[in-house]
Amino acid sequence: MLILDENYPESQVSRLRDWGFHVRVIGVELAPLGIKDDNLLPHLHRLSQPTFFTRDQDFFQAGLRHATYCLAWLNVVEVRAAFFTRRFLRHPLFDSRAKRMGIVAWVHVEGVSFWRLGDRTLQSAE
Repeated sequence: MLILDENYPESQVSRLRDWGFHVRVIGVELAPLGIKDDNLLPHLHRLSQPTFFTRDQDFFQAGLRHATYCLAWLNVVEVRAAFFTRRFLRHPLFDSRAKRMGIVAWVHVEGVSFWRLGDRTLQSAE
């Protein structure tokens, strides 16, 4: 399940849907609008292996790794959010739900920096 934070641009949500991605948006289809970050994680725990995309840097913390979800911080300009979301989802290291679980990722123009559950070091992928 692909979950987009309420700060994900609507134009980019539409682009992902046009590309065939089934996404749900916080505050529209899932959880209340304006939900606080601390209250969002319990919602993710109730879902089946969600990958959560946000433009909020606060989610890029090694301590937020969990075996049942993936957090991806998109550190890109708004008009490129869908492109980089698709790029992340197609990357060989992250191209299945099973591969993404336990990951906290920072998606940026140079690639992806990420923590994996069980690893102590920040890793990088292009």
